[in-house]
Amino acid sequence: MAEKNALGEKVITAQSEKNTLTPAASITTPFHGEPDGSSIIDGSEGVTEHEFATLRHVADRLPYTAWLVVVVEFAERWSYYGTTNIFNNYIQFPLPPGSTNGAVPPALRGGDDVAGALGQGQQKAFALRTFNTFWIYCTPWVGGIIADVLWGRYKTIMVFSLLCKTAMYLSVFLLSLSLLWASVLGKCIKANVSPMIAEQYTGKLRKETLPSGEVVIKSPAVTIQSVYLWFYAAINFGSAGAISASFLARDNGYWAAFLVPTCIFALVPIVLLIGKNHYITTPPRGSILLETFRVIGYAMGPRWSLNPFKTYCNAKADGFWDPAKPSYYAEGQVPEKMTWDDEFVGEVGRTISACKVFLFFPVFWLCYSQIDGNLGTVAAGMTLNGTPNDLIQNLNPISIIVMIPIFDYFVYPFLRRRGINFTPIKRIYAGFLVAGLAMTYASVLQSYINKTSPCRGGEFDKQPAACSIDGVHSPSPLNVWIVSGPYILVGMAEIFASITSLEYAFTKAPKRMKSVVMAFSQFQTALSSALNFTLTAVNVENKFVWLFASFAITAWITGTVFFFTFRNLDRQEAELNAIGQGQRTGFVDESPQATIEGERA
Repeated sequence: MAEKNALGEKVITAQSEKNTLTPAASITTPFHGEPDGSSIIDGSEGVTEHEFATLRHVADRLPYTAWLVVVVEFAERWSYYGTTNIFNNYIQFPLPPGSTNGAVPPALRGGDDVAGALGQGQQKAFALRTFNTFWIYCTPWVGGIIADVLWGRYKTIMVFSLLCKTAMYLSVFLLSLSLLWASVLGKCIKANVSPMIAEQYTGKLRKETLPSGEVVIKSPAVTIQSVYLWFYAAINFGSAGAISASFLARDNGYWAAFLVPTCIFALVPIVLLIGKNHYITTPPRGSILLETFRVIGYAMGPRWSLNPFKTYCNAKADGFWDPAKPSYYAEGQVPEKMTWDDEFVGEVGRTISACKVFLFFPVFWLCYSQIDGNLGTVAAGMTLNGTPNDLIQNLNPISIIVMIPIFDYFVYPFLRRRGINFTPIKRIYAGFLVAGLAMTYASVLQSYINKTSPCRGGEFDKQPAACSIDGVHSPSPLNVWIVSGPYILVGMAEIFASITSLEYAFTKAPKRMKSVVMAFSQFQTALSSALNFTLTAVNVENKFVWLFASFAITAWITGTVFFFTFRNLDRQEAELNAIGQGQRTGFVDESPQATIEGERA
């Protein structure tokens, strides 16, 4: 019997004892489909297909170098969120009465006044923040390409961290230009830190007997899932650490608020130097991008047609990738420019599938972007009782920090014990659903704030954050902490969708292209910002109710389309992860070992 695998190629299947289909021999899969499940999985340490399907999968231990990279991410994220979290107030609100540096005078700190500087209003603040996000999430391409083609990840992170640190020191004195460049340089690091932490783990699929006597599978896939859970925890520890920025801006002014994250960032090059001789790194391959495009070119060569629809149908046909494989040609007739092995073609096909998955993420990040600014404006229209309105957004990272151990130690292991395979596509779908729920909460809350605002029906109708009576800010009587719900729900959505996207980018990319693929994943945030920028006209407070509601509906619809589009990838998850892990001939100009493994820095 035959069916198509996730790469669009025909795979022969055999009927198992339990009347389920198991993949049989194919040059695109490490699963060989012996009826009794006795085939050894390529790249494993003696694990059979039957054992893979029946034994419980658990995470392996992480090397200490992975935890060093966690510290790097923690410091980089503190510096990022410590500056961007206070952008909204800095741009939107004017200097408080009697202030020269944005700080709220001591006599007013117990009330509802907020720190500010430029006084440009909510719409301009939204536009500038959105452009900043778009710009900095375009720059991971630079860091990713430099790492994969020229320098490798370690050197790229080190060089850009030093440049970023210099720009951040200047930001204390030359705010706008220096912060812009600090953000750009920081994101060049981002595309490389994410894959660098996971490549510290080099374990293979293997069996292990626990003290209880239970035999389990030490699974690289589960380990990478755990790696990125704790990597994301580090991101949010850094973000939560930036809580101080709100108080520093309110009590001491913006110069102090920007100085602290600048000092924290000094940890990055220090920690990199500490582990210099111990990090596992992948050497750059200068031709890797060219070779990837050549693989696609060889595969598409026989498929082109003047009729676009016919070209599309040809691209979906069986054996699409075959013309790009050296084994497709007779001995001595392999094209000279075909410098790769069959497994690399499988890796490229897998990467294309992953990139299609990422293209749905702009809608998810559109929902996430609301906690960055618009929900801060919602909070400003509520009773603060001395709480900085931009402090509330830190509930998002705090909730993530609390939930990650729960998911890693209880929720996900519980599902695996029950035989429930909560695969990446299902997790991402759950993230879309929860993000939509967060936007529903925000829409309903804004409706109640509008109804209880003292300015209802007046000049500032449906603009509670701007409500002023006799020159005094007059918020809704609703307590500001009620706005916690969307921040916490978005945090849960990130655990499902955002963390999984990091995991997916790493596991589905070729070893020598992980930074570039990670950059593509992060680029979806830039696309989301561009989409959000087109909505500037409706990103005003009096339209928040319908804006949030429309985001909720869009997230649910997009997530559902996403799931039904890619559910076949979930069925092929184990096979896709094992491509390139077994025996291979490698690139023509290097040994197979060099193709499969990395090297120490």
